[in-house]
Amino acid sequence: MGVEKVSVALTEELAEEVREAVRTGDYASVSEVVREAVRTWMERRADTALLKRLVEDGLASGEAVEREPIEAFLKRVRERLEKTRAA
Repeated sequence: MGVEKVSVALTEELAEEVREAVRTGDYASVSEVVREAVRTWMERRADTALLKRLVEDGLASGEAVEREPIEAFLKRVRERLEKTRAA
């Protein structure tokens, strides 16, 4: 994989945060900070795209159906589990 050099403009505050991360040894270089930030951004975009697709799938699945509240369901399952263990 090749490396492409790019120029990035940051606010003074962001630039100082990046320099501080390098100065304290959290990162070896400014480039490393930027690469990590871009990787994190890419992961977040992928997660957002997945969530959007899941919401769209849910909306397309039809009308919502009234279900048992999760607390009641878990209570019922726990009670059944306790009866099974006691037997």
